[in-house]
Parts: sequence; structure tokens; C-alpha cells
Amino acid sequence: MSDLDELYQEVILDHTKNPRNYGKLEATIHQAEGNNPLCGDRVAISLKIDNGLINEIYFEGKGCAISTASASMMTEFLKGKKLEDFHLTFERFHNLVTGKVNSSDQFVEIGKLIAFRGVADFPVRVKCATLAWHTLKAAIEKQEQPVTTE
Repeated sequence: MSDLDELYQEVILDHTKNPRNYGKLEATIHQAEGNNPLCGDRVAISLKIDNGLINEIYFEGKGCAISTASASMMTEFLKGKKLEDFHLTFERFHNLVTGKVNSSDQFVEIGKLIAFRGVADFPVRVKCATLAWHTLKAAIEKQEQPVTTE
């Protein structure tokens, strides 16, 4: 294992053990729930959007290390960003974890999220890594049905 891969694993483990933005906004109009029946991951996303900016974003739930770290890193990365940045970042993140693009140079804009590049080697884990992202999309779009990866 390369030093870079070890660093990425450490980042994921840190976010698993010490998730950022864990909790729930009480007064929110953007919220959604999601689950991954195969793995047992469950996540709830709540956020506050003001003037096109994601001002506050939190998650709650229980899941595997990949799912928890992904939700934590997603909230950390997107807090304070423009709403349209979410869609571009989601596309880039999804391409990263599905292995659609191999050059890490194309992912400079996603910062620490690059730590999930190894997920592409384990296709069953893609659903774990993207659950929070799909749930956030549902929250933004005010979908009432829970998100499922199946």
C-alpha cells in the first residue's frame, strides 16, 4: 500500500470515528432520509439554504465506515458552498467512486474527497459512499420518499 493510500485510509477512519456536522437542524425545510438495505446504512440529511448557499448541513445515522465518512466529508466540503456547486461536486465524486475517470488530476476541486478513489475497486461499496449524496440531492429537491440504494 502506498503512503498516499495510507493517508486516505487515515482520513476516512478519522471521519468515521469523529464525524463532522453530526446532528440535526430542528427548523429546516430541506431534509431527507436514505438507506442502503444491502449494507444496513441509514442516513438523514438536514440543511439550510440561504440565497443559494448551503449555510448549514448536518447528518445523522448509522452505517459502515465508508458511509459515515462520506456523509461527514460531504457536509464538511459543501458547507458554505453554492447550491450549484453541489451538483458538480456530486458528479465528480460519483465518477471518482465508480472509476469512470482514472486521473486524479481531474479531481483537484474535490479536496479530501479524493480519499474515496479506492472505492472504485470495490463496486459493492459505491452505494455506501454515495448514499449521503443521493440523500442530500433528495433533500434539496424536497423529495418526501426515503432514498434507497436498491
